[in-house]
Amino acid sequence: MSAPPADRARIFELVSLLLTYPDGELLSAGEQLRAAAARIEHETVRQQVTEFLDWLLAAAPVEAQRHYVQTFDLRRRSGLYLTYYLHGDTRRRGMALLILKQRYRAHGLRLAHGELPDLLPVVLEFAAQVGPGEGEAPLRQHRQGIELLRTALAEAGTPYRLLLDAVTAVLPDITDADRAAIAALAVAGPPAETVGLESLGHGPDLAGAALAPYPACSPAEASR
Repeated sequence: MSAPPADRARIFELVSLLLTYPDGELLSAGEQLRAAAARIEHETVRQQVTEFLDWLLAAAPVEAQRHYVQTFDLRRRSGLYLTYYLHGDTRRRGMALLILKQRYRAHGLRLAHGELPDLLPVVLEFAAQVGPGEGEAPLRQHRQGIELLRTALAEAGTPYRLLLDAVTAVLPDITDADRAAIAALAVAGPPAETVGLESLGHGPDLAGAALAPYPACSPAEASR
């Protein structure tokens, strides 16, 4: 892990915000977002986030919004819900979501109504707020899902791949066991067992981020 805790928190918070739906408030905060990116000490990550911002802020708002929906809401392979990659639509996923909720509750984090705890912007915001150890544990535990999402974004050629590259750049390296598991999941896909999980939805279709994005932090907060 090549970045100090304060810089990792800064990275996680900014990426959390940039992975939300690009509404008018976000797109109008270009100056604050660039200022927040400039304060990242990790040179590679700073360049990755800056490159992403160059694309996002140059795009027409309707095109940026359409791209977000097509990337995260309409493609099961690149959904932002991390437990889906490992557990699919199974009872194990319900338990994984419960464990995450309990972890958040222990640190005073309350989710918005209908919000699932495995949404990557939520997981990143928790890591930024709580810090190394307990705060970053969900990122480490769901590293396989993060890597599968990262691969899917790279294959799609979307600029959002830069944000996943930025996150993984400051996480511990994956193990050989992780690589084997990721390769197996990439071939077989997540397990399926829909009985009793109707309320959880399916992959990236879970929450309609285009309609109600997670407010990781305000643009002004990201610039602090």
